[in-house]
Amino acid sequence: MATLKDIQLKITGVKKTKQITKAMNMVATSRLRGAQANMGAFRPYAEKFGEVLGSLAEKAGKGASPLLAPREEVKKIHIVLCTSDRGLCGGFNINLTDKAAALIQEKSGEDITFSFTNFGKKGRNYCRKEGLDIIEEHLGVVGSSFDFSVASTAGKKLVDGFLSGDYDEVYMILSEFLGMAKQTPVVQQLLPIPAIEAKEEEDLDVEVPYLAEHICEPSAGELLGELLPRNIYVQLFSALLETSTSEHAARMMAMDNATKACNDMIDELTLTYNKARQAGITADLMDIVGGAEALKG
Repeated sequence: MATLKDIQLKITGVKKTKQITKAMNMVATSRLRGAQANMGAFRPYAEKFGEVLGSLAEKAGKGASPLLAPREEVKKIHIVLCTSDRGLCGGFNINLTDKAAALIQEKSGEDITFSFTNFGKKGRNYCRKEGLDIIEEHLGVVGSSFDFSVASTAGKKLVDGFLSGDYDEVYMILSEFLGMAKQTPVVQQLLPIPAIEAKEEEDLDVEVPYLAEHICEPSAGELLGELLPRNIYVQLFSALLETSTSEHAARMMAMDNATKACNDMIDELTLTYNKARQAGITADLMDIVGGAEALKG
């Protein structure tokens, strides 16, 4: 049985751990507010940009840009994997790397090769462990402050690689922020840009036009030449914002659960300490009573 000193040391150690987890929870909560505000401010722009782009693409036709044309034969697949640089956020990074493994398994075939662009150390480490080809890595982005130039620089390299034939398809794996307790890993196709389908009424089983007619000058085809690459940058920037917000939310929940676990351990250890202390007192009393009885005899 553990001594009173051992139990006291355990209680002290758990209390120090609780202080750390509580502090990390507060830091994650503070950073989450800023990340959530940035994500919420950018979402309307990204949605409206996609709507306008869909209207122009519908007017110009599929042959308006090589970024819209799928390859006849897909042999080289590139994956943009967005993860965090740090751990202590539950199963956040595991879910993203599992999604990458599932995508590789789904797309695997004869003579098909995979390459990666990594945002975050955890995704980079996963690719190294699995022996996957890493074309580019960006560390210290997800979970920190960054601007649109990060997405535009990486996005331009993806567009150039697709146009030059280095990649036949480009996919992006990100964590979509659905709420404080739910962050879902999703796969998005970046290149070739998938067709934007018409929206459907929720209550009526009738297809409605995607958007009202846009009057544009110069022609829709010329505008697409400028807007389609920027659409890649917008999607990539939005994915980084979503993943950053999801990371902070996941870490906040993980540290909150860890703090609650520390409280449970402290209660259990305190109960054990009191039982051991009471047993010690009872044993001392029994020795005193036994000694007194022996002296009387």
